[in-house]
Amino acid sequence: MKRSTNHLFFDLDHTLWDFERNSDLAFKAVFQQHRIALPVATFLRHYKPINQQYWKQYREEKVSKEALRYGRLKDSFDSAGLSVSDALIHQLAIDYIEVLPTYNYLFEGSHELLTYLQPKYRLHIITNGFEEVQHLKIAKAGLAPYFDQVITSEAAGVKKPHPEIFRYALEKAGALASESLMIGDNWEADVMGALAYGMDAIYFNQSKHPVGEPIKSVQQLAAIKAYL
Repeated sequence: MKRSTNHLFFDLDHTLWDFERNSDLAFKAVFQQHRIALPVATFLRHYKPINQQYWKQYREEKVSKEALRYGRLKDSFDSAGLSVSDALIHQLAIDYIEVLPTYNYLFEGSHELLTYLQPKYRLHIITNGFEEVQHLKIAKAGLAPYFDQVITSEAAGVKKPHPEIFRYALEKAGALASESLMIGDNWEADVMGALAYGMDAIYFNQSKHPVGEPIKSVQQLAAIKAYL
């Protein structure tokens, strides 16, 4: 029997909100503000893989939010060979988080897709991003009118792919797993997490990673319409 989908749950960063582009601009601004003696492009080459590893550890409850925000900067400066004081690293961590939501580039087709979907489905967000930042991003990017519920991992008390965040999100949305679909860029957190909880999923696979399973996968947001 074909599933009847009534609720769509989107990831935010790297799915609708162009995190890499906005983050690069935020770092450029704070580096200029503090006159950091390192080209921002050089810093970012070190930072991006380190940041990914810290977020993986954060999802797995191996590091705290505070340790992530400090450690990813400290390790990146160390890797780039620049000595930076702890006081400055802590200030950069604060300033970066404050500046980040002021840049709000979305992936191509975000508004068009959400405008198309909104009359047909109830739309929600499930995000592992920080509570105080995610709501600002959504508001400043003009995304708030599309979504009924915005569920953050800090509000849920656990992070994707933990089943509890999906249970919490469905309860907040008044939805059943069997009528719900998750759309996100992270294979483990979004796709595998949702499928394990009994939801359907679409993998936003911009990086064109090999998908060896019969999973719905798209490389552009507009292609999601073919599944819905």
